[in-house]
Amino acid sequence: MSATLLAPPIARPTSTPLSPEVLQRLDAYWRAANYLSVGQIYLCDNPLLREPLQLAHVKKMLLGHWGTTPGQNFIYTHLNRVIKRRDLNMIYLSGPGHGGPAVVAGTYLEGTYSEVYPNISQDEIGLKRLFTQFSYPGGISSHASPQTPGSIHEGGELGYSLSHAFGAVFDNPELIVACVIGDGEAETGPLATAWHSNKFLNPATDGAVLPILHLNGYKISNPTVLARITPEELDQLLRGYGWMPYYVEGHEPALMHQAMAAALEEVVCDIHQIQQRAREHGDLTRPRWPLIVLKSPKGWTGPKEVDGVPNEGTFRSHQVPLAVSATAPPEHLAQLEAWLRSYRPEELFDEAGRLRPELAELAPRGERRMGANPNANGGLLLHDLHLPDYCDYAVAVPSPGSVEASDTGTVGQFLRDVLKLNAAPRNFRVFGPDETLSNKLDAVFEATNRQWDAAVAVNDEFLAPDGGVMEMLSEHQCEGWLEGYLLTGRHGLFNSYEAFVHIVDSMFNQHAKWLKLTLEIPWRRKIASLNYLLTSTVWRQDHNGFTHQDPGFIDHVINKKASIVRVYLPPDANCLLSVMDHCLRSRHYVNVIVAGKHPAPQWLSLDAARTHCAEGIGLWPWASTDAGQEPDAVLACCGDVPTLEILAAASILREHLPELKIRVVNVVDLLKLERSTEHPHGLDEADYDALFTRDKPVIFAFHGYPWLVHRLTYNRANNQHMHVRGYKEEGTITTAFDMTVLNDMDRFHLAMDVLDRVPGLGNKGAYLKQHLKDKLVEHRQYITTHGEDMPEIRNWQWKA
Repeated sequence: MSATLLAPPIARPTSTPLSPEVLQRLDAYWRAANYLSVGQIYLCDNPLLREPLQLAHVKKMLLGHWGTTPGQNFIYTHLNRVIKRRDLNMIYLSGPGHGGPAVVAGTYLEGTYSEVYPNISQDEIGLKRLFTQFSYPGGISSHASPQTPGSIHEGGELGYSLSHAFGAVFDNPELIVACVIGDGEAETGPLATAWHSNKFLNPATDGAVLPILHLNGYKISNPTVLARITPEELDQLLRGYGWMPYYVEGHEPALMHQAMAAALEEVVCDIHQIQQRAREHGDLTRPRWPLIVLKSPKGWTGPKEVDGVPNEGTFRSHQVPLAVSATAPPEHLAQLEAWLRSYRPEELFDEAGRLRPELAELAPRGERRMGANPNANGGLLLHDLHLPDYCDYAVAVPSPGSVEASDTGTVGQFLRDVLKLNAAPRNFRVFGPDETLSNKLDAVFEATNRQWDAAVAVNDEFLAPDGGVMEMLSEHQCEGWLEGYLLTGRHGLFNSYEAFVHIVDSMFNQHAKWLKLTLEIPWRRKIASLNYLLTSTVWRQDHNGFTHQDPGFIDHVINKKASIVRVYLPPDANCLLSVMDHCLRSRHYVNVIVAGKHPAPQWLSLDAARTHCAEGIGLWPWASTDAGQEPDAVLACCGDVPTLEILAAASILREHLPELKIRVVNVVDLLKLERSTEHPHGLDEADYDALFTRDKPVIFAFHGYPWLVHRLTYNRANNQHMHVRGYKEEGTITTAFDMTVLNDMDRFHLAMDVLDRVPGLGNKGAYLKQHLKDKLVEHRQYITTHGEDMPEIRNWQWKA
């Protein structure tokens, strides 16, 4: 057992910072937290063991994770001490958040839990309710869920704690995030990469992260890697990541309390000295930030053995270490009672069931309590962004299709000025995996730099210790940083290649679940929306080929609650500006925006775009020929390239079959296609039928997988007349137009779809169809010979 700054072999601490009285009280507080944690897992009655434990006092269904919990209780107890001693602004992130009993116990003992849930009072009745609700129908989950005050990180899915911690401290200079990292969690790819976040932290303008690597040796049934390598190898690994490790190791409580207290004194001094050098002396040399390695037994203070088999210090203590039920061995009930009484609850709680005053005094007060810190309920700190008028960045469009522009290049100028207007203090950042320039958002570098605290070479660009753009070639880190930034009350944007945003599918899942649950918790405040800008899209990845082609993230997003998710596919730059402005103003959503980056035809004037985006879906009279009559066919489109191809198909039909009545409908807000009973943005039946009719063929060109449109419209009146073209997993390195041909979403196929579905076109329709087939053959021959698209494709323009 020891605490030291030195490399192994580990030296003993040179001082004992805790007086005997403080040590005794600190240990009692820890015992109280452990008692509450075991009670949550097992008990539904007799919370203070005022009578002999009976089977009726035990829950019928036992759920929870004990193994990590006593170590986290130990950490929380000691963090309370150092917070109070040094008046720290600190929050707690539980990486192994499945140890939910620890975070609930910590916030209950400090008083926060009863403040947000007055029915869980600080007395015997409140204790009974606290215990009963845990992992119980109508109660709370077993993880450090959104229901838990002080939590911004559930930890049910491992790997994201350290990324969230760094996101929380960016532009938050007074905050320290104590981030507990489970040694099982440390094996995940996102966590292993997150150690490098220290190269992106500015000690002058950002807060600090204190990682506490909790080595308890085991996962569910396996040992952990970091607990089984040599101490020298672990030390070299952590130092190689750029950290300064302190070690606290052992199992004897009195010695461990002294060691942990000494280690925390050291690391807090280190943090303050680093920040002082940067803030008062301008020393921005990248520091070695401190880190604590806590090595303690898994299931510490729990049953040593169960049924003659070792339990404490083994994987067997991971979840519920002791089965207690009518069918379990009867001696287990007595063993549970002995376990609970080993914490001596009569010394911890008074006759009314309240924590004794001399122990309650150990916790911080007010907002210094980790459960009550407003950074852990970020909506309390949220301020509106200062946004420029997006109309100032509009592309002048004298007539549809008459000019070309880069949609993301245009919105990049808007984002540049968002960064400028929210720079002091900074309240907005752009996150992305080394793609800000590639995604044509380069205008943002006129306002800011990439934040970077590692070495800089002569030819590097836009790197500085302080910057509003965060780039690391890890989608996991960018997502985690942004989530932490949002959860602590700020705003941001994640830009990514469309195909590779799938890397964060699971992280999106967890954040969407968090948003959904927090909507149902009255004391939780809404936070800024998680905004994705997906570009470098499937239809313009012809030069990168099949590996870069996948529009399926929107399919994944739409699985989540309708109250949370929004999906926008603006057809041009002015629509993108309107959508971006809307999303940056929004609260508590996940907004997915899909837009192109290459120069493309611009369709709508600013005023038309503003109206179109407000409605989310609309008929384009200038492209239609039905003139207010019932159309022969509806040509619908969603996405920039599908819009181009639908309009080109419409122009073919206008030229060759002028008597054909065509209606063109464009969709910006994808979820307009759903019924209003299924999504708040959905169209009601009358409005949907007014656009798409009840019985006319609809040829729909869609940006993504075609079955998503069928899924959204399956219960509409004319679903049987809906024919959708989209991406169907065909792609290679080819020309841009050939990408649409390979997937049958080109103008020629779309026009033929109309010919196949509108009756009575006779010979004119037959001759046109043959002409279109010939064009497809001509296209194939031309690109094979010339390596580019035919001039009539490259130079095509809309003609009114």
